[in-house]
Amino acid sequence: MKPTLVIMAAGMGSRFGGLKQLTPVGPHGQLLIDYSIYDAIESGFGKIVFVIKHAIEKEFKELLGNRIAAKFPVEYVYQELDKLPEGYTVPEGRTKPWGTGHAILCCRGVVKEPFMVINADDFYGRESYRILAEFLSGANAENGKMQFAMSAYTLENTLTENGYVSRGICSVDEQGKLCGLVERTHIELVDGKAQYSEDDGKTWNELPAGCAVSMNAWAFPAEMLDHLEAGFKEFLDTTAKENPAKAEFYLPFAVNDMMSEGKAETTVLRTRDRWYGMTYAADRADVENAIAAMTENGTYPADM
Repeated sequence: MKPTLVIMAAGMGSRFGGLKQLTPVGPHGQLLIDYSIYDAIESGFGKIVFVIKHAIEKEFKELLGNRIAAKFPVEYVYQELDKLPEGYTVPEGRTKPWGTGHAILCCRGVVKEPFMVINADDFYGRESYRILAEFLSGANAENGKMQFAMSAYTLENTLTENGYVSRGICSVDEQGKLCGLVERTHIELVDGKAQYSEDDGKTWNELPAGCAVSMNAWAFPAEMLDHLEAGFKEFLDTTAKENPAKAEFYLPFAVNDMMSEGKAETTVLRTRDRWYGMTYAADRADVENAIAAMTENGTYPADM
C-alpha cells in the first residue's frame, strides 16, 4: 500500500500578505506545492489529499488542483470552523481556525492508509519525502505503541534574514526517539547566531548550534486519526473553554500528548536539506533563487 501525502493548505498567510500557497516561484510559474508533489511522487507516494477551505476552493483548483488531478490521484478535505465532533458547536464570536491538529483530523474517513503531513507553503527538499516514505513502508506498532516519525531539520537551515520565525526545538534520546518538543515563537539571527526571545526582543537566549527542529513534516499510521479525534474532544472540553476565541489544537502538541500517554513513540529522522518558505514577502526572492539553482543543476526539470 503506497502512503498518502496530506498537504495543509487552508491558511491564508497573513504575515506574507496574501494566498502564498498560490504564489509562483518556479521558472515556468510553478508553485511551492508543485515541488512538494513532484518530490512525493518521486519518493513513492500514491495519493495527494489537500486540506483547504471552501473560500479558496475555486482559485485553488483552477491554479493547482485540477492539473494535478489530471495526472495523479487527488482528494480534498475542508477545514471549517463547524467541522466538529457530534455534540459540539462553534463558540460565539469564534473566527480563528482550530489549528493544525484539527486540519489533519478533517482527513478522518478519507485517509485510510499511512500518511505524511506537510505545510503547503514550505519547501522541504526531496530527502524528507524519501526517508518518511521508507519509514511508512516498514513501520508497525511496537510494544503496543503507534509508530510515528518526523523529518527534523538543522535549525540554521530553516531561518530567514527578513524577520523572526517560530520553530519546534526537538530533544532526541540516544535511540533517536523524540522525547521533547518546545515551541519557540520568536527566533532570529542575532549577531550571526540563532537566538530566541520571550519578551519581544528585549533579551535573547542562544540556541544550541545545529539543534534539530520540527517543520511539520510528519509520518503517521492511519489509526492515528482515531486517537486525534479523542484528543480534539479533550481540547474542546478544556483548553478551548478557557480561551474560546483563540485556542488552537496544534498537531505537535497532539503528538506529544499521545506520546505522554504511552500510545505512540516518534522516530526523529534528520535531513541534510535546507528548508525554504515564504514567511515574509521578502523571502520570495530567496526561494526563487534557490529553485533556479536546483533547476540549473538538474534536481528539477524547468518545465516540471
